[in-house]
Amino acid sequence: MSQAATGKPQPRRAGRPAGDGPDQRERLLDAAVACYSRIGIGATSLRSIAREANVNPALLHYYFGDKSQLQEAVMQERLVAAFDTVRASLQRADGDIAAQVAAFVRGMDEAIARYPWLPALWVREVLCEGGALRPLLVDRVAPLIPRAMAARFAQAQRDGEMNPRLDPRLLVVSLVGLTLFPAAGAPIWRQMFQADDIDADAMREHTIALLDNGLALAAPGAHHA
Repeated sequence: MSQAATGKPQPRRAGRPAGDGPDQRERLLDAAVACYSRIGIGATSLRSIAREANVNPALLHYYFGDKSQLQEAVMQERLVAAFDTVRASLQRADGDIAAQVAAFVRGMDEAIARYPWLPALWVREVLCEGGALRPLLVDRVAPLIPRAMAARFAQAQRDGEMNPRLDPRLLVVSLVGLTLFPAAGAPIWRQMFQADDIDADAMREHTIALLDNGLALAAPGAHHA
């Protein structure tokens, strides 16, 4: 009998909650990462993500179980996917060291364009002490990109292809600083310099030109202060 007939509430039927659809899981991940980048992972509840996605919180429980499982899904399907974009760019480049550096810059540019929340989330949850994504960087991303690049740079130095005054490890740090930081700080420096004319393409080409000179071998007999 129906609730109207018995006067008693009926239990919810098992299965997908109302509002589910074929693209709903992707929308929920997008809503989660939007909240993470805006207010931080620790401050983000399942209910706040549900409000962002305009769905019932039951839908989040249906797809992800709990907050920690949702966070893991975001890391794997959004964060790791973003850095896979960079890795794919590196794999397409030839063995020339300048081409590898340009490929990293272009790959990061592509990742930021595809995942515009990446710079803010990186600053909030990786760089800041206690950031929830720092273990992800060390355990999953570092072996795939930063350590591999540092090893490639070290080999280039041994082969006489790269400025010997550079530290290969710090070069990777510099590459990250020249790509993610300007993107994260864009709202500030664009206002400071009235620089709305500088778009992503201009930033990318500026960074590549800057690095080309820094990577070059010192001229024979050159002296440095």
